[in-house]
Amino acid sequence: MGRPRKFDEERVIEAASRVFWRKGYEAASTDELCAATGLTRSSLFNAFTSKEHLFKRALSHYLSSRTARQAAALDAPGASGAERIRRVFALVIEDEAANRGGPGEGGPGCFSVNTITSMAHLDPEVARLVGADTERRLSALRLALMDGRLDGSVTSERDPADLAWYLNAVISGMRISGQAGADSQTLEAVAATGMDALTA
Repeated sequence: MGRPRKFDEERVIEAASRVFWRKGYEAASTDELCAATGLTRSSLFNAFTSKEHLFKRALSHYLSSRTARQAAALDAPGASGAERIRRVFALVIEDEAANRGGPGEGGPGCFSVNTITSMAHLDPEVARLVGADTERRLSALRLALMDGRLDGSVTSERDPADLAWYLNAVISGMRISGQAGADSQTLEAVAATGMDALTA
């Protein structure tokens, strides 16, 4: 019978997530993962089998927590459809401000977007994780847009599915722009332009 683990698995995955988020899968070293998690190399890989397995657990954790925050904003009781979408943009701007380095420096961007552009095409399981997350986000955006049609806050005649993809692209672009050093004022202007599409 194996000995019980003597560490908080969720805390370890959260710590590993921050390393992979900032460094990427390839650049994140085992030493960095051990330093961040507080585990020895043997403990880390006894618990998570491999760096690849730990990465997928970390990515899944990140996607679940970020999607939950956005879902809460998109399901705000009493808010119009457009206001719910505006709240998601505000979350993105808040995240990028919190993650930014020094003046003119960007943050790590979005773990999901970084993974999509660097690794999803190489690993079917990673592609499945980020694909499922994208579908959940698109579904929530579509619902907010359809509710906006009913409450009058969204007057665009474009298909809600197309608008949802557009908003998702704007959000991803804001993450990348934040990574490149765009400040909150710039991201707010991007968000305002994105909101304009809801009434165009």
